[in-house]
Amino acid sequence: MSHSGGGSTGRDRPGRDLAPFLAVEAWVFDLDNTLYPRHTNLFAQVDQRIREYVGRLLAVGPEEAHRVQKDYYRRYGTTLRGLMEEHGITPDDFLAYVHDIDHSPVEADPVLAAAIRRLPGRKFIFTNGSRAHAEKVAERLGITDHFDDIFDIVRSELLPKPNRATYDRFIGETGIAPQRAAMFEDLARNLEVPAALGMKTVLVLPSPGIREVVEDWEMEGSDAPHIDYLTDDLGGFLGEVLGEIGKRG
Repeated sequence: MSHSGGGSTGRDRPGRDLAPFLAVEAWVFDLDNTLYPRHTNLFAQVDQRIREYVGRLLAVGPEEAHRVQKDYYRRYGTTLRGLMEEHGITPDDFLAYVHDIDHSPVEADPVLAAAIRRLPGRKFIFTNGSRAHAEKVAERLGITDHFDDIFDIVRSELLPKPNRATYDRFIGETGIAPQRAAMFEDLARNLEVPAALGMKTVLVLPSPGIREVVEDWEMEGSDAPHIDYLTDDLGGFLGEVLGEIGKRG
């Protein structure tokens, strides 16, 4: 596995090879805790509203709602999918409720915005969240105009990553060539299929202090063979990639 930083991961190796990015024509980014750093804590608001929704739906207290929420998230990829499978809910009310949050903690990121703008080829947001949520985050970051498309949970027919069919649907709709694509994610499990399809994979880690409070299972797989690169500074990492492209170009 090649490691890259742009911020220390504690496991970086010197002399990492960024040359594989020279062949990339499609850049695919997860949204939450990937395009903005985990310490922004935006997803904590979504998390809380999911718990409220589960508690209201099942008429249980916060502790049991939390247990059900996380159980479904781990087993189905999203709590929504678990609620659909096990309780037959329709998604519209859920998606509207859980994404009705204050997006102001997301701050403009001019370094990231400039790097994404300069990436050669097509750029996509591929999220298990809603398009409306993705658009609000992108607007706050200052990257709205830098993406060709947003592929959200509705376009995934409500089947979340890491299901193989969802990646196949994304590739079918966008027409990208996986062997000439790179994917950026904060969960290692969501990069297994992209790696198998031939994509370059970049795992975006929380900053060191935040890593201590992340649930253990969310950090699983950072050393897995399907992870090509690690970084805890996406803007810095993309800057390094652009430097390599410029050097070789």
